[in-house]
Amino acid sequence: MKQLIGLALMMLLLISATKNPNNVPELHPTIEGTWELVSRYNYDGENVTDTLTPEKGYHQIKMFYNGKIMWTRYTPNKTVEWFGYGSYEATDNSLVEKLEYMSASMRKIANPDMVWRMELQLKNNTYTQISLDEDGGRIASENYRRID
Repeated sequence: MKQLIGLALMMLLLISATKNPNNVPELHPTIEGTWELVSRYNYDGENVTDTLTPEKGYHQIKMFYNGKIMWTRYTPNKTVEWFGYGSYEATDNSLVEKLEYMSASMRKIANPDMVWRMELQLKNNTYTQISLDEDGGRIASENYRRID
């Protein structure tokens, strides 16, 4: 009986000494997943000068998986379609998107090579992609939150 009680106490001690999984440090963030636009910023080259939030009913979603990107935008009361599909590369501080095809409305404003190079600020559940001018100054950003 003493051995059984000793074994039970030893098990309780071992269980109490294990780490709580809630204390595990967060993993390195990844851009893979599904994201929804929550706001946009305008910059003066370095600092935020204006914050814009989507109008009611507006949705812009981006999905990143296995080196592929797909995005879509729904704007209430508008008949213009906005979407695109292609590939992406992300590093700790940069995001490059190369679209293979896109909606006609997007093609009208797209650059000729359909490649977008942006500064990337990535956390586990949020990310910001910042458009830069030719001199590396910040122009505008899109700010997303993870939804999957």
